Amino acid sequence: MTPAAFVMAENTPLREIALLFLRLGVTAFGGPAAHIAMMRDEVVERRKWLTSEEFLDLLGATNLIPGPNSTEMAIHIGHRRRGFAGLVVAGACFIVPAALITLAFAWLYVRYGRVPEARGVLYGVKPVIIAVVVQALIALVRTAVRSTFLALLGILAVAATFFGAEELVILFGAGLVSMLWKTPRGTALVPAFGMSAGKVAAASSVPSSLGGLFFVFAKIGSVLFGSGYVLLAFLRTDLVEHRGWLTESQLVDAVAVGQLTPGPVFTTATFVGYLVSGPLGACVATLGIFFPAFVFVALSGALVPRLRRSPRAASFLDGVNVASLALMVVVTFELGRSSLVDLPALVLAVLSGVLLFRFKVNSAWLVLGGAAAGVALQAVR
Repeated sequence: MTPAAFVMAENTPLREIALLFLRLGVTAFGGPAAHIAMMRDEVVERRKWLTSEEFLDLLGATNLIPGPNSTEMAIHIGHRRRGFAGLVVAGACFIVPAALITLAFAWLYVRYGRVPEARGVLYGVKPVIIAVVVQALIALVRTAVRSTFLALLGILAVAATFFGAEELVILFGAGLVSMLWKTPRGTALVPAFGMSAGKVAAASSVPSSLGGLFFVFAKIGSVLFGSGYVLLAFLRTDLVEHRGWLTESQLVDAVAVGQLTPGPVFTTATFVGYLVSGPLGACVATLGIFFPAFVFVALSGALVPRLRRSPRAASFLDGVNVASLALMVVVTFELGRSSLVDLPALVLAVLSGVLLFRFKVNSAWLVLGGAAAGVALQAVR
């Protein structure tokens, strides 16, 4: 990719950015892989805000910094289109709808003592999400895998993921291998635009003050790499074992709500904050866990074009991009195993694929249609 491809556009109206990410915040079910696939459909295919290569580079960058990947992608896109103002608007608009839905669930949970059922919605949405992610993966793989070497590197990354290797090890390892393959005599250090994943010592037990609540979630948002299961481990250590703010059962319910609502899974923090300190606690916890993502993207976003201009750094980024797609492949495979459980679900996935590939139907409408179909199917059973 030429450096010219990274010219930042400053002419996209903030209102357009806000409306897009508000809509995605309401309809983006299925976790980070699905969110990223829907963003690609909107900003690469439909709006032409980014090229496929630029989108891939931003995806690689988000995987190398802590925090929620799909939220960071939204922030990156906003930053690329309108600088700092776009960064804030895109991130906030993607987060707020999910946080408000989670807040409503938290209120119902406290009032009635249980998490609302959403089986029908999830039953219909998951097959659609698989089709959306597969479409995005095919397009991204065509862009990222430009040589036999990168194809083999991607296959090795998929295998390593299946065997349980750490995500950061896979990402940085693929980047290093790619860089050394392209420049075997090079002595340049790997470009470091991510934060260290080093452990942060847990604070001693503190009262559930708003300041303490913010600190706990800001710390988690600053060091957490990986999936919602990693988030569960962090929350259990800090909130159940060290501070005793939640019971094991409450924590499981909080993570379940984060999974069944649209938008980022990190809105689990909204639910936890409400249980600990009410509505204000929900706001503080949400701000705490997402604030680091805005900081990391603001610091790293400007470095991505510079990395692409350096041959060695570009080779490193190529390896990271391929490894990022390998992680998406494995997530999609696991989602497919758990979602395509019967013939109606399989039909929904195939029909969604046809509508996406043949008729280019907007993925947001497909998700809403899948939700409606899932509720209807559950009602007649």
